[in-house]
Amino acid sequence: MPPEEFEALLQFFKVLADENRLKLLGILATREYSVEELAALLQLKAPTISHHLARLKESGLVKMRTEGNTHYYSLDAETLRATSKGLLSSEKMAELVPMQVMEGDAWERKVLRDFFEGPVLKEIPANRKKRSVVLRWLATLFEPGTRYPEAQVNEIIKRHHPDASTLRREMIGEHLLQREQGMYWREL
Repeated sequence: MPPEEFEALLQFFKVLADENRLKLLGILATREYSVEELAALLQLKAPTISHHLARLKESGLVKMRTEGNTHYYSLDAETLRATSKGLLSSEKMAELVPMQVMEGDAWERKVLRDFFEGPVLKEIPANRKKRSVVLRWLATLFEPGTRYPEAQVNEIIKRHHPDASTLRREMIGEHLLQREQGMYWREL
């Protein structure tokens, strides 16, 4: 999301992050009101209502018309709809999160930190999803396309955990390693 759109979204939420402003929008969605009428409805002083209306007007959510000395305010439903379609669309909201977080990299790094002490796997995770993260990491120890005899596979795995046979079988089960006639390899 471009910085100017992010700032607009942030300002939009800051304006709405007030109970009285939300109440004002709800009231103004029904019809237009003067400051005095709104003050009476919300049991607030007119200057407080004017302050909130000014913030809502700046954000484009409220429009004002003048009749003599009285200002009448109403909800600008079109601006609300446009904001919902533009800034609040699911696509725009998804842009708020960096892609690596969406892809689970941060969670996967946490799993690896939790289960590894340096290069040593402290324990094989019981949770299937966490075990898959560990197995994918172990699979990166094998050069794609290179064929390894079982003894060499065990030796590589044992540098990280003593139960090489379980981890080797698990990597085959998850199709991270292939096996044929005592030779193991990682697909390209």
